[in-house]
Amino acid sequence: MAWVENKKAIIFDLDGTLVDSVPDLAAAIDDMLVAIGQIPAGESLVKLWIGNGTVVLVQRALASAFPNSGSDELLVETFTTAYPLFESAYAQRLAHSTALYPHVLDVLMQLQKSGMALGLITNKPRRFTLPLLQGLNIDHYFSDVLCGDDLAEKKPHPLPVLAMLTKLSVSAEQAAMVGDSVSDIASAQAAGVEAVAVSYGYNHGLDIRDTRNSVHAQHVIDRLDELLGL
Repeated sequence: MAWVENKKAIIFDLDGTLVDSVPDLAAAIDDMLVAIGQIPAGESLVKLWIGNGTVVLVQRALASAFPNSGSDELLVETFTTAYPLFESAYAQRLAHSTALYPHVLDVLMQLQKSGMALGLITNKPRRFTLPLLQGLNIDHYFSDVLCGDDLAEKKPHPLPVLAMLTKLSVSAEQAAMVGDSVSDIASAQAAGVEAVAVSYGYNHGLDIRDTRNSVHAQHVIDRLDELLGL
């Protein structure tokens, strides 16, 4: 744990990093699409759309469902009807099939036991985030949680990471960010925080190790427990 011992705080992303939420998000999106007379998208497509918050997730689903709409106004009008349907469907199944990735619980336990301050930053709205953390019984590991509707900006903007550093009372050099997408990496690095990427997450279907990505993490791990051995 030599690398971790040089840090005072670890900031985690949620979806695609600590939890696989695709099954429940996809089911809610599909319920929404069926309710507005469209065909379900399925998990493989929804997985590509996750990462920028639920508003963008629904917008991407509608853009896929109406590829030839030719009218932004139509999509905006449809969104007004569709988004509440998604919210209702997702609220009913937050942790129905969502599960922790392997080693997550052990890593959180070990880090907390070592005295590390743990923060969580997600683009998911607070109304979904806190019940999900509670449902998976991991809420007590985090000193603070920042959600997608808490601040004026979301990841990949640096504001969430900068705000979390303040909440945890650490400097950028004393912290690291662990996430699955270029949004996580970009947010961390713009805030001056070392970034660790997990390879098993979503990242819009792109390989997080791909050198053509606009940003690159200092470390890429295939299992979360590798974080302890960096």
